[in-house]
Amino acid sequence: MVTHVPGPSARRALTGTRFAALEWVAETTSTQADVLELARQGASEGQVVVADHQSGGRGRAGRSWEAPAGTSILMSILLRPPAPVASMVTALLGLSAADAIEAVTGFRPDLKWPNDLVVTDEAGTTRKLAGILAEADWPPGADMASGWRDPKASERVVVIAGIGINVNWPAEIPDELADIAISCNHVTGNDHDRVAIVVQLLRALDVAYTSLLENGTASTMARWRRSLSTLGRPVRVDLGAEDVHGRAVDVTEAGHLVVETVDGELRTFAVGDVHHLRTA
Repeated sequence: MVTHVPGPSARRALTGTRFAALEWVAETTSTQADVLELARQGASEGQVVVADHQSGGRGRAGRSWEAPAGTSILMSILLRPPAPVASMVTALLGLSAADAIEAVTGFRPDLKWPNDLVVTDEAGTTRKLAGILAEADWPPGADMASGWRDPKASERVVVIAGIGINVNWPAEIPDELADIAISCNHVTGNDHDRVAIVVQLLRALDVAYTSLLENGTASTMARWRRSLSTLGRPVRVDLGAEDVHGRAVDVTEAGHLVVETVDGELRTFAVGDVHHLRTA
């Protein structure tokens, strides 16, 4: 277990940004749950929790996972964006993470719709480097019986934006992960400074989020489209009850994936596991 928790150095490096209220802990159950509780207690936008290890981390669709202690960035961020731009938080976080990884490690991962950072090797195999989970708490503090209602444009939505980045994993990883996961040090052959990646990511996010608030979604959407390696390639969309094969051709303004199926039909997906297929 990692004993040195580098919170103070990260906070100093983030002075002047909205993310200086950073808490770095040795272990927690889930940074998502921690930040959600802080939000419900009235924490300000910009609260960040980073953990060296978490025992109950959650991924999309309720999946659970556990990373080796001290080898990954496990981080959740509290944002309170106005409702009209809240849907772009996942894209902003993915872009900022790619910027940070490139700045610190020298390679840039691809963005995969809807919420992964991946590395594709020369053989065309795509492996997951990072995953993002953004959850909205709306209405703030509501229980399940209260139900969801669409927020007004003037209202702010509580968004807990979480990310897990594999940074310095062991050379040997479990067989069940070997074909689907990768770490920064596997790509470069060197270990990397997790604090530097966290700081770079949050600084990039601070700038990008300010731009989103001031200028709306257009520029963020355009940059996200340019960065999505999913677009233009053959894909398989796993919907559970069926698989859809085709070519990813666009994302909508709402962030949904548009696929031209093998039958020539255009289908739009708000959710679904997307698998990048090798080109012939």
